[in-house]
Amino acid sequence: MTALANSGTDTHKASLGTLMLSALGVVFGDIGTSPLYAFKETINPEHGIGFSPGVVIGLLSLIVWGLIVVVTIKYVVFVLRADYDGEGGILSLQALARRALEKMRAGRAWWAAVGMLGLVGGAMFYGDSLITPAISVLSAVEGLEVQAPALQPAVLPVTIAILVVLFWIQRRGTHVVGRIFGPVMLLWFALLALGGVMQILREPQVVQALDPRHALRFLFEHKAQALPVLGAVFLAFTGGEALYADMGHFGAKPIRLAWLVIALPALVLNYFGQGALVLADSAATDNPFFRLYPSWSVLPMVVLASLATVIASQAVISGAFSITAQAMRLGYLPRMRVVQTSGEAIGQIYVPAVNWLLMVGVILIVLGFRSSSALSAAYGIAVSVTMVTTTLLAGIVAFGLWKWNRPAIVVAVLAFAAVDFAFVAANTLKVAEGGWLSLCVALVVMVIFTTWAKGRTIGLSLAAAERLPLPGFIESLALNMPHRVHGTAVFPNSDVDSTPFALLHNLKHNQVLHDRVVVVKVESCDTPRVDARRRIEAHECGHGIWTLVARHGFMERPDLPEYIRIFAYQNGLALESMTTSYFVTRASIGAGHLPHMNPLREALFVWLQRNAGRASDYFQLPDNRVVELGQRTG
Repeated sequence: MTALANSGTDTHKASLGTLMLSALGVVFGDIGTSPLYAFKETINPEHGIGFSPGVVIGLLSLIVWGLIVVVTIKYVVFVLRADYDGEGGILSLQALARRALEKMRAGRAWWAAVGMLGLVGGAMFYGDSLITPAISVLSAVEGLEVQAPALQPAVLPVTIAILVVLFWIQRRGTHVVGRIFGPVMLLWFALLALGGVMQILREPQVVQALDPRHALRFLFEHKAQALPVLGAVFLAFTGGEALYADMGHFGAKPIRLAWLVIALPALVLNYFGQGALVLADSAATDNPFFRLYPSWSVLPMVVLASLATVIASQAVISGAFSITAQAMRLGYLPRMRVVQTSGEAIGQIYVPAVNWLLMVGVILIVLGFRSSSALSAAYGIAVSVTMVTTTLLAGIVAFGLWKWNRPAIVVAVLAFAAVDFAFVAANTLKVAEGGWLSLCVALVVMVIFTTWAKGRTIGLSLAAAERLPLPGFIESLALNMPHRVHGTAVFPNSDVDSTPFALLHNLKHNQVLHDRVVVVKVESCDTPRVDARRRIEAHECGHGIWTLVARHGFMERPDLPEYIRIFAYQNGLALESMTTSYFVTRASIGAGHLPHMNPLREALFVWLQRNAGRASDYFQLPDNRVVELGQRTG
């Protein structure tokens, strides 16, 4: 769904050609490697549709018009218009939909529905993040069997070795492999087109597939097999969601041009070439992609395909890191360790826990399914559901924010939703064969999202009931002023109107108060980035005590030391970094103390809380100036 989350501000300064090349390497990696397995699955004999020129042309027409309707018209023409401060992706679209609801003054049911759509789309992406690396790399390495059938036993070990290296290099940052992404994918698309053209010249009748009537005729003549075939056709445009998800990294124009000028023509030519090949030689149906090319070039194509699938996998892995970071900031996941891998692009991050969980999951999937054909049954359901959520949320945005012609919006949403739901229905037929995997992953993620959000809300309300109002605490200082010590004490707190637990305990045990005390609430906003003028809001409360609200967007990492520097500059305060200490409260809630919560979900919340990352890491605090104090409820 997302790939590299670069800072759009710097990226958009590059030339249009550079941005197009970069977009090829990041945005189109997933959809660009679909020819490795998509057409092969549409002509799978298990569908029971027989084999004839009419069938092949009908299947090609379904693929081509799916690329035109779903990817080109829906995403490139319409959805790319839905940018939120230049950002795209399901969470940005959810935020835009909420703004639309505000303008429409919609009821609570609409707010709940939009919130759930965003969560479902995010949860489904994790299923895609597990399956995309597995099916992409496996389908590329299977080309070894075309070159030498005796190499078949090496397919799984080579696949696993590539995956291990892929996940291992994540800790070094995406820029390490990103330098070759664009040129490799440009070469890949050029060879896709070349391989297709060579076969089209032999069987030019395949260009008839440009007529959409062949797609409609196929569906009409093969009603019984239509849904299973659509499930296979859908594999040709998995990855289309990335065009919108990565809009903030490159801008809409470079993505549109790269798709229309390079990616779409190359994909269409390659699919037509595979269709022409199987019409000329029905034995080529076992692996029509690699049989497009001369035997001497198969091994180099396997190497290039492996690189292309690594790029496709890189996109969803980086996307999983971005989704995780955004979910943490929006309160749907506990804190995890996040490593910034680039000093220039704020979105280039690495989340170790997610990386190693994905690696183990992907390797288990490869060992369990053992072939790309078997794995194709598990692929598609997550992406198709995400596409439905995109259609519905974009419809709300067009209706409430853009004020487009409302009857036209309703017709367009119904039309796109009908196509999306047809593919959802087609992919549900594959649930028993492997589609259950994506649904189970998404279900687990949804349970974690909702459990953490609910438990956190209950915990905050319980803690609020025990807190001492900050104004009352400040008034008490006038009656009995404690000993003041040199320096500044910063207390992150969920509420600037209450006295931080760490402040009370520091005063109780150490019997001192710093010359300057700053109570900080770090607030995540429902926007990608916060304007610098709204970043900091400070108030002096007396006796050297300040309250500070620091805001950040869901695409930004909170940086508390930076916020304190901005606060000091704006208020003319001379703060020394080495005499500034950060007092952090590590709150925990015991089992049995979360009212109105299912015992199993309560146990899950307690476990998540116990394994959450440190607040000091989340706020990017210097380790040598942090004091952590515990607080337990129950």
